[in-house]
Amino acid sequence: MQESNNAKAIEMSNPSKGPSKTAETIAMVRVGESRRPEDERICYDPYAIRFISQNVLEFATCNPEKYRAFLAQSERLVPGVSNSIIARVRYIDDLVNSSLSDGLEQLVILGAGYDTRAYRIEGLKNIKIFEVDQPATQKIKVEKIKEIFKSLPSHVTYVSVDIGIDKLDQRLLENGYDRSLKTLFIMEGLFMYLPAGIVDETLSFITHNSGRNSAIVFDYIPESVVDGTCELEAGKNWRKGLMDVGEPFLFGIKEGEIETFLTQRGFSNVQNVTSKDYKTAYFFGKNEGRVMNSLLSFAYAVVE
Repeated sequence: MQESNNAKAIEMSNPSKGPSKTAETIAMVRVGESRRPEDERICYDPYAIRFISQNVLEFATCNPEKYRAFLAQSERLVPGVSNSIIARVRYIDDLVNSSLSDGLEQLVILGAGYDTRAYRIEGLKNIKIFEVDQPATQKIKVEKIKEIFKSLPSHVTYVSVDIGIDKLDQRLLENGYDRSLKTLFIMEGLFMYLPAGIVDETLSFITHNSGRNSAIVFDYIPESVVDGTCELEAGKNWRKGLMDVGEPFLFGIKEGEIETFLTQRGFSNVQNVTSKDYKTAYFFGKNEGRVMNSLLSFAYAVVE
């Protein structure tokens, strides 16, 4: 019964089963940051622009004032969201690099969307990587990667999975995932779009099917944003905006409970990174005045 409810919730969140609109929006944020001067940008993604649809690029090029007005309106509705997304990219990039130095053997990117780490972080070319995503988005991803590199890289395995409908463990294992290796699982911009039951199933799979000192990293929002009780205008606007495009928030964590949430599910060494933390870490000097979104936090933890 739980599995049926989970599947129904996911189908309702993306009824068209088309490619993720959010994945393209996030890529567009990376494009904007990558165009900043080198001494100012927080992250750099030379491939992000290749995942933006032609009609969006043409609109931005031919109607620069309208496009800037659109971005300004988005920022007014949910202040700091783009900067927090940029901080998320940088935080996970830094974590991947430190994990490589610490003996990382395998990387799994769940809900990979248009993530480009496998192609732009040099050390990952020697690591077996699994990019897991729903078929419609992954189809576009694979087509674009072929266009960019003329062929698919040998170190990346693309695993098409409708999380909550298909069996994640079965699909990963039949595609060569090695449960004995030290693995980092990236869930960037994923959990908030999944029902709580699927989040639990995913975390359970990780704790029971990964090598010693494997770890997870993901971002999350307060439960109040999901259920509509958030009193902040930004929370209300963010929730409504995603409902309007058919990709609503489905999961959040009560404020102050991230450590309890993860330790109860078999993780330790929990690190909670709030907007104040990543503001201090990345936004100083020329970037000191940039506003953060206080509703988006990051979490890292190690499998016990």
